Amino acid sequence: MSTRRATHAGSWYSSSGSQLNQQLNQWLSEASGSSHGPARAIISPHAGYSYCGSCAAHAYKQIDATNVERVFILGPSHHVYLRECALSPATSYKTPLYNLKIDQSIYGELYATGKFKTMSMQTDEDEHSIEMQLAFVAKAMESKHDNFKIVPVLVGSLDRDSEREYGKIFSKYINDPRNLFIISSDFCHWGDRFRYNHYEPEHGEIYQSIEALDDRGMKIIERLDPDEFSSYLSKYKNTICGRHPIGVMLNAVKSLQNGNGLTMQFRFLNYKQSSKCYVRSDSSVSYAAGSLVMHT
Repeated sequence: MSTRRATHAGSWYSSSGSQLNQQLNQWLSEASGSSHGPARAIISPHAGYSYCGSCAAHAYKQIDATNVERVFILGPSHHVYLRECALSPATSYKTPLYNLKIDQSIYGELYATGKFKTMSMQTDEDEHSIEMQLAFVAKAMESKHDNFKIVPVLVGSLDRDSEREYGKIFSKYINDPRNLFIISSDFCHWGDRFRYNHYEPEHGEIYQSIEALDDRGMKIIERLDPDEFSSYLSKYKNTICGRHPIGVMLNAVKSLQNGNGLTMQFRFLNYKQSSKCYVRSDSSVSYAAGSLVMHT
């Protein structure tokens, strides 16, 4: 049995279980005004908790753990270039709260499609997009503790056809109310250090232009339209790091929309920026939290 270490604990978030638990409790309590659940999938940011923890809590607040047996976590690859999706070599993931077991049976089903590879343990431990969701998952699912498993998936730089293909693969899982999907993504990364300076002066200051740009993309996601989302990204080049996990989710939902009697609604519940940009030398990262609800 191999356990992936919580390599970002102590720097991106607290390595103290008691302190971390207190922080999560506070953020979830402050997010009590948000209501769009029970979530079948959420979009949650993955920066340091001091920046995005309060935003992420609005998404995690929508989770009802009662019937959930497994949690899929789809995160983008920041350090290794992939043209496909990759699965972890570990059998469990460590968090300061408690360890999370990986569902090896579901991994076997995914490997059987021939569309998944195995990432190295080094790649897994270097990547933060999945790890930053784990403590929130552990907290949201604490009533189930040893009675659920996770399915971490590292999503590479997929083209539109690949997003459709992976969407079809995941559609049967997102259709099952025993499954919960976490889509890990930050939104606009703006500034010279990100090599992105899109600015529309008619919206006001730079930070207001960024919010308008993100809002445009968020409204498309709320319409659950993968093709429109791809066109938006092609037009504006918005630096949404989880664009491919989002694309996979949108395509999974689209493949379920044809005559199955499902009602699906996505709603964003919170948005914030790491700082306000006024001049080109400024920089910021945007965070958004949203929830997908499915009813028969």
